[in-house]
Amino acid sequence: MSSEFNRRQFLAGTLVGGAVLTSGLRAAAQADAETVTVGVVGMNRGKALALDFLKAPGCRIKYVCDLDNNRREEGKAAIGKASGTTPEAVADFRHILDDPEVDAVAFALPVHWHAPAAILACKAGKHVYVEKPCCHNPREGELLVEAARKYNRAVQMGAQRRSSAVINEGMTKLLGGAIGRAYYARGWYAAQRGGMGRGEVMDPPEQLDYDLWQGPAPRRPYKSNVIHYNWHWLWHYGTGEAGNNGTHMFDLGRWGLGVDYPLRVTSAGGRYRYDDDQETPDTHMITYDFEGGKTLTWEGLSCNQPGPEGMFVGITFYGENGSMIFGHDSYVLRDGSGKVVEEAKGDVGGVDHVVNLLNAIRTNTPESLNCQIETGYKSTLLAHLGNIAHRTGRVLRCDDAGHILDDTEAQALWQREYEPGWEPTV
Repeated sequence: MSSEFNRRQFLAGTLVGGAVLTSGLRAAAQADAETVTVGVVGMNRGKALALDFLKAPGCRIKYVCDLDNNRREEGKAAIGKASGTTPEAVADFRHILDDPEVDAVAFALPVHWHAPAAILACKAGKHVYVEKPCCHNPREGELLVEAARKYNRAVQMGAQRRSSAVINEGMTKLLGGAIGRAYYARGWYAAQRGGMGRGEVMDPPEQLDYDLWQGPAPRRPYKSNVIHYNWHWLWHYGTGEAGNNGTHMFDLGRWGLGVDYPLRVTSAGGRYRYDDDQETPDTHMITYDFEGGKTLTWEGLSCNQPGPEGMFVGITFYGENGSMIFGHDSYVLRDGSGKVVEEAKGDVGGVDHVVNLLNAIRTNTPESLNCQIETGYKSTLLAHLGNIAHRTGRVLRCDDAGHILDDTEAQALWQREYEPGWEPTV
């Protein structure tokens, strides 16, 4: 299909926060699903993401991409088996951008690649699904928003709960006054991660294009304990647990409290469990104060379980008349005494999030996305501000656009240095 369609009015309706009714979307897409051609980049999380795309009506995966030859071939085989059609496997995602048949690209890459790759895709006329967090630093997020609008592309961040029927049902109740005025939310993520040890500088493995893996990041020698996952815990490439998993709960927190940018950010914690190469905290508590007397906190426990409420991930909203817990794929409504009034369980919304993107592409309506990039950036920004507060050891004060005030050291972390020639531009 071409990237520009005549508009079709088969969107079924909306839920709170702009989320589209996913049952209606699926039915509409099933009835009238022009094929959307997609490339999926990054064959770790990307394999699962590709399977979600294949479950969406009218989606064709033409490409899979990874810089590791072994992972690339594994992804090609897995997607080929699931779809019945073997995709092309490429090492450099820019090859996908050159193909006029491709309508959209899904990026599930190391975080330092998210925004630069998505910006390049927008400039090439492609629509984008970018995993959370949508950027490695705040400035990249601003540039990605600018690119999406300049090139009129649908850019969806992987905040799948924005498309979950059960989460939307709960949010409708919360914002409708189920607990009265909500003024405090407490989010968390708890895991049992091991240490990353002490790495050795060595030659990269033959199957990996390490230079392209680094891409926009200034060059560093290959170390044995960084790839394929522990880059999350190094500031040069990652955003720690706050960006890695916290972004999901920051998104729900903003949604349920009805807030955008914080006025004040504080952070506490550190790397407590192991003595190794990890730079980001494994025990992290961040507090955000918003206009109108509302506060959001987030607790990251990378090396300890269970989390609050006995759940590994979740967020609890507190209000005048009770509280409401949102878990991985559920919600629980309690009255003021803590008695459970109502509860429901569903799914996290992964396939419906993809359906929402594909229909926004088909109808040329980026504004119909459940988590368009403006929304995704605001939630990702909370992770960055919490990390900046942690790295500087100071309270941050922000203006009404989330920009840091009166702190030169903190403001310097708003952006990063790039490998020459890789600077993202709109």
